[in-house]
Amino acid sequence: MLQCIFLLSGSGEVILEKQMTGHRVDRSICGWFWDYVISQGGDSTKILPVITSPTHYLFQIFRDGITFLTCTQVEMPPLMALEFLSRVADVLTGYLGGLNEDLIKDNFIIVYELLDEMMDNGVPLTTEPNILREMIAPPNIVSKVLSVMTGNSSNLSSVLPNATGSSVPWRNSDVKTSSNEVYVDLVEELDVILSRDGILVKCEAYGEVHVNSNLPGFPDLTLSFANPGILNDVSFHPCVRFRPWENEQILSFVPPDGEFKLASYRVKNLKNMPIYVKPQLTSSGGYCRVNVLVGIRNDPGKVIDDITVKFQLPSCVASIDLSSNVGAVNVLADKACCWSIGRIPKDKSPALSGDLVLERGLERLHVFPVFCVGFKIVGVALSGLRINKLEMKNTTGRPYKGFRAMTKAGEYEVRS
Repeated sequence: MLQCIFLLSGSGEVILEKQMTGHRVDRSICGWFWDYVISQGGDSTKILPVITSPTHYLFQIFRDGITFLTCTQVEMPPLMALEFLSRVADVLTGYLGGLNEDLIKDNFIIVYELLDEMMDNGVPLTTEPNILREMIAPPNIVSKVLSVMTGNSSNLSSVLPNATGSSVPWRNSDVKTSSNEVYVDLVEELDVILSRDGILVKCEAYGEVHVNSNLPGFPDLTLSFANPGILNDVSFHPCVRFRPWENEQILSFVPPDGEFKLASYRVKNLKNMPIYVKPQLTSSGGYCRVNVLVGIRNDPGKVIDDITVKFQLPSCVASIDLSSNVGAVNVLADKACCWSIGRIPKDKSPALSGDLVLERGLERLHVFPVFCVGFKIVGVALSGLRINKLEMKNTTGRPYKGFRAMTKAGEYEVRS
C-alpha cells in the first residue's frame, strides 16, 4: 500500500504532495531522500529506484528533470510501485503535452484529479489513459476561460466511462473515427560501451513497439515478427493476450484508441555499431593535445542524422581551445563540451582538435573524459527486428496499415 506521492524538482524542492491514505507522511522524508541523493554524487539519474530509509521504503523514478517519489511502511512488490510511478509520469506527459515544473504548477487541479482517480486508498485503480481522458478532460484554452468565467475549475466528468465495467477497460465498444488506419512504429535506443583500447564491452538495443490505432468498432489485431527469437526481457501493454505470445510468439490484442506503447524489449550481444569515435589525448608539460575522429563504421543503409559528441573535461583544465572541420563546438562554463556534427559529409571525415592548458603546477592530465555519442537513424531498427505482418479482424472496409522504424543513441559511451 502506497501512502503518498511527491513530485520533486531538480533542486529537491517539493512541487506537489498527494497523501494517498489516512496516515499522513511528513514532508521531512523528502529532505532525507535529497540528502541521500547528494551523498551519492547529486545525480538523480544514477539513484537506485528502491531505497530503504529509517522509517519507510522509498520508490523513485526520474523523468525530464522531475523526481517521482512514493513511500510505504509495509513490504510490497517493488515493481508495482515503480510501474505505478511510470504510469503517472506517462499520463501527466500525455495530458500536459510535456513534463516540467511550470506545467505541473499551471495545472495543479488536473494533476490532483488524475492522482485521485489513479489511486484509491493506496492501491492503484484507474491507470489507462483512454478512460482517464473520458473522466477528466485534458487542459485547453477553452476550459481555462470557462473556469475563470464560471468559477468551476474542475474538469471532472459527472458520467462514468462505458469501459469502466468492461472486460476490455482500455477501449470503448462504440469507438467512431473518420479515418480507418493503424500505424506500427519500432523505436530503439542503442546502448554501447567501448573501452579505451577500442574493445566492445557492451552493445545492445532497447526497443519499444508503438501503435497508433484509429480503427472504428472493436477490432482484433495480430502482429507477428520475422525473427522474434532475438527478443529478451519482453513486457506488454495489458491489452496483449499472453497465451498466443507464449505458444507462437505473436502479439494478439484489442488496441486502445489512439497512441499507446504495445510492448518493450531488449536485444543483446549486437555487433553492428553505426558510428566510430576515436579519441586521442596526449598530455605533458602542463598541456594536453586533443584529437577526435568520427566516421561511419557499419553503414545502416539510411542517413545518420543529429550526430553529437559530448564530453566533460575535468576541473583541473584552466583553458580550452577546440575547433572542428565539420559542425560546431560549444564549451560551457562547467567545462562541458558539445560537438554538434549533424550529418557526416561524403567528402571528408569529421575531426575535432585543440589544446587544453592545465592548472599551474600540474604536468599532465590524470583524469580522461568519457565521450557520449548521440545520433538518430530513421527507417531502420539496428537490432535486426523485422515485422512480418499485421492481421486485422472485426474491421470495416480495408484499413490502411503503416510501418516505420527509428534508432537513436541511448548510453553510447567511448572511453579515452
